[in-house]
Amino acid sequence: MKLPHDGDRDIRTDLSPLNPLGRAYKPQCEAVKLHCSDAAQQRNRSRTLFALALGSFCIGTSEFASMGIIQLFSASLGITIPQATNAITAYAFGVIIGAPLVTLAAARLNRRTVLLGLMALFIVGNLLSAAASDLGLLMVARFVAGLPQGAYFGAGAVVASYIVGPGHSGKAFAIVMAGLTVATIFGSPLATILGQTLGWRETYVAVAALAGFALLAIHLWVPRSAALNGSPVMQELSALRKPAVWGVMLVAAIGVASIFAVYTFIGPLVTDTAGRTPAMIPVALGLFGLGMTAGNLFGGRLADGSPVRGIVIGFGCALVVLAILAMGGANVWILLPAMFGVGATMMTAIPTIQVRLTRLAPEAPSLMGAMNIAALNVANAVGAWAGGIAIGARLGLLAAVWAGFALTLAGLLIFGLTLIGSRRRPLPA
Repeated sequence: MKLPHDGDRDIRTDLSPLNPLGRAYKPQCEAVKLHCSDAAQQRNRSRTLFALALGSFCIGTSEFASMGIIQLFSASLGITIPQATNAITAYAFGVIIGAPLVTLAAARLNRRTVLLGLMALFIVGNLLSAAASDLGLLMVARFVAGLPQGAYFGAGAVVASYIVGPGHSGKAFAIVMAGLTVATIFGSPLATILGQTLGWRETYVAVAALAGFALLAIHLWVPRSAALNGSPVMQELSALRKPAVWGVMLVAAIGVASIFAVYTFIGPLVTDTAGRTPAMIPVALGLFGLGMTAGNLFGGRLADGSPVRGIVIGFGCALVVLAILAMGGANVWILLPAMFGVGATMMTAIPTIQVRLTRLAPEAPSLMGAMNIAALNVANAVGAWAGGIAIGARLGLLAAVWAGFALTLAGLLIFGLTLIGSRRRPLPA
């Protein structure tokens, strides 16, 4: 069967032949018709992009580290692992609720001011997490820590696009997003090691301290410019009146959930299912992160050539890897490569989801950037919840993988329905 090419639109506008990920994210950034013309600000653009990426690195580390230390805080608080997943789900709900509400509440503010406020709120959330004395307080703290995430990436995309100007904005946004991906390779494993060595509370304190440096970097290196002032709230809200936008977000929320159904339980899978020591958990986390990075790059290339294939190939290959993991995960030599495979296959689909979403609503770049993150955090909540339900039903830890398999299969079927709808109602060029 020949797959459609997203309404036969040409999205191969090149930023750099060596940067497929940058090309994949170009539509989002080109939606922002801003450009930094000040020579001094242009010279500082590398530092500005670094500041934005450092902030996203902190956010990614905080989000994914919770999954690596789930055994530690569940034991410390005297709760079961399925109960502990509620703290992870609370963070995801913070992102889901915060993405539209915080973005719209701050719509008219200068993006630099927004970024500073969001990073400050993120620091508070992580310090509260470190101080939590029971599951209820930890859930509240993780919810607070999740509130800034979606709005941060939406505002960060606008700032990055402004800094680099026409022709390179996709590459800039990819660098900002890379902070989140790199966090899965280095930040999360290191945070897990820190938790195992000093304690899980110290993990959140360390994230808050690093976020303090990100706050300082944003203060110093993100330019003060009236060009970064916000836009009318109704302009952003207009995007939410488009059914196709909700369809794409539903595909992301359901189909990508399997990555979190697996990632949430990496620790128990390594120690209880494969019978390895906790020292192997950071290795599994690192392999997962490497897979996510590789999949992001490959997905960017697919999104340029044929966006539809990015989701079909990503979800389809993920189903194969998930089935292998579910059947053979007790063997560490199957488990570890499968960690790489799940990360790679699922992340292959994400650049395409981003491209389709932002092409549907180029008039609302901040909100679409935030809503994309919100959809992926719905996937986070759904994946952790489904995995926890499967394990809680005494079906074993690998039942969480089968739950992820079912979710990705459902996402692929939903995507097929959206393709049928798009043939009847072509997407805007």
